[in-house]
Amino acid sequence: MTLIRRPSPFNDLLTLRQTMDRVFEDSFLRSPFWTGSAPEGGAIPLDITSTPDALVVEAALPGVRPEDVEITVESGTLTISGELESERSEGEGDQLIREIRRGTFTRSITLPQGLEPDQAEATFENGILHLRLPKAEQVKPRQIRITAAPTTEARTVPAGSEQS
Repeated sequence: MTLIRRPSPFNDLLTLRQTMDRVFEDSFLRSPFWTGSAPEGGAIPLDITSTPDALVVEAALPGVRPEDVEITVESGTLTISGELESERSEGEGDQLIREIRRGTFTRSITLPQGLEPDQAEATFENGILHLRLPKAEQVKPRQIRITAAPTTEARTVPAGSEQS
């Protein structure tokens, strides 16, 4: 006896539903944003401002101690890295939600030409790292003054005479 299977349209619908469930779970429920398991080396939010005298970098590092941050400039690349240690010891209970970032972090950006990293200044206040990289004299904007060209006095011609 031979068994013949007939395709059922409901089997395809079930497969479509499973696929949609998997897509939804992977993109929303298991994303690093919701689970707090951001990839190691997660991005540090930065504000970068160019002034006439310097490039100013501000990095948000809440909960990080200044001694746990390392700043390096090598081959025109600024790297801010460090570690945020966990003070919670294992075995204190079941963790239901984990949204506080722990572990190592790093952020690298390419710097414009004409900075003097040897003269950089860094301060840390209220979880914000302020880094000031002065610009070299040759790249600072210069103001050029305009001087008036010597004017020729208007010649007056007496009435009735012709000008040649």
